[in-house]
Parts: sequence; C-alpha cells; structure tokens
Amino acid sequence: MAHTTIDIRTDDGTCPAHVFQPAGEGPWPGVLMFMDGVGIRPAMFEIAERLASAGYYVLLPDLFYRAGPYEAPDPKRLFTDEALRKEWFAKFFIKDFADHAMRDTVAFLAHLAAAPNVRQPKIGTTGYCMGGRLSLIAAGRFPDRVAAAAAFHPGNPANDAPDSPHLLAPQMKATIYVAGASEDPTFPEEQKRRLEQSLTAARVDHVVETYPARHGWVPRDMPVHDRDNAERHWKMLLDLFDRTLR
Repeated sequence: MAHTTIDIRTDDGTCPAHVFQPAGEGPWPGVLMFMDGVGIRPAMFEIAERLASAGYYVLLPDLFYRAGPYEAPDPKRLFTDEALRKEWFAKFFIKDFADHAMRDTVAFLAHLAAAPNVRQPKIGTTGYCMGGRLSLIAAGRFPDRVAAAAAFHPGNPANDAPDSPHLLAPQMKATIYVAGASEDPTFPEEQKRRLEQSLTAARVDHVVETYPARHGWVPRDMPVHDRDNAERHWKMLLDLFDRTLR
C-alpha cells in the first residue's frame, strides 16, 4: 500500500490531499473519503490505508485547507475543553461549509477521473461525522459519478436546514448505507425516520440503521471508539463497495 501527498487546485486555492493505493497494478475502484471534524491526522490515515489495502484507490482531501496549516488536536481534549472546541469550530467551520466542500468536490472528482490507476467512471464515497453528511450530499450533487455512498455517525442527515442531505434523495442514483449511533443528539429517531422516508420515496437503494454506540465510534483515537462496532462498520463498508464498484 502506497501513501502519497498531492495538491489539488480548487476554485478557492490549493487543497492538500492524501492518496492511498493498493500494492500492484491497477486500475482500482476509486473512493473519495470525507474526513471528520477533528481534521486530517493518523486516525484518518488508518481508515484510508485499510480501505486501500482492500483494493481501492482512496483520495482523502483536507477540507480545512482554507484556514491554513494546522495540527489536529487530541480528540479527548477537543471534546472536553469547551474553550478549545469553540475556537476550533469558529476557525474551521466557515459559513456554508457544505457548499464550499461540494465546490471542492468538483476538483476531487476531476482528479479521480484523470488518475490512470482509477477505474472509471463510477466512484464510492464514505465519511465520518461531518464527513458522513458530506458523503450523502455528494451522492445527491454528483449522481452520475457516485455509485455508492456510506455515512458513519453522520451529523444531522435529515434536519430542517436547507442543505440537509435528505432533501437530495430525488437526485441520488447511488446505493446508500447510513449507520448512526444510538447515543447521538445529531441522529435522533425523528431524523432517522425522515431520512428513510425520503430515500424510500425516491426509490433509492438504501439501508439506514443505528449502531449501539456513541457518536464518533469509528476512528481509533476518539474517546468513544468502539472496536467491535468499528469492525462491523468495516464489514458493511467493504460489502457496499464490493457490490457496487467491482
């Protein structure tokens, strides 16, 4: 498995991104991975590396690039230090963050389309926390490119905001897998039902389920990391991509 760092030109500047490729010769199915709100760090690399080792070309962009270079904080401290958390969110979560991320996604998809080691034209997306929400939005914004979209412990996938992912269900052509957490105020039963109803009404092939875990259970460095449910996430993610991208 090879890990390289590249720069991708976007409408707003230069986005550092990480590419993870399997050993051997491609082409391999492409996956766009959306990071969580703690930022780019080894725990995100570990997920991308394991996905690449399973036979996928993984692109992991740094969605916080507009704020300049940074060092991701210790998640334990981020979620216990209120002052740090407020400072972090104020710095990186700019207004209309999802719209900016989708504008960047145009450039990310262009990279995947031009990469000789990526099988064309369909890709998969996956994401964690805020990245799970973005993975679903990308499936609705780019239906001709995204064949499978996964979202793990996504925040507010079906709320009342005008950019809520569930509103894009009529545009989605991808197979959708969503796994929320049982202990998560951003994934209440009301939103779960609304998301399922929207996907069903739009005749989107989907599964929406709740894991007995806390929000943020997948990345290894999170204080709520749950090893057993993280392994369950791997089983479902690889099954989704194996069925739709190979």
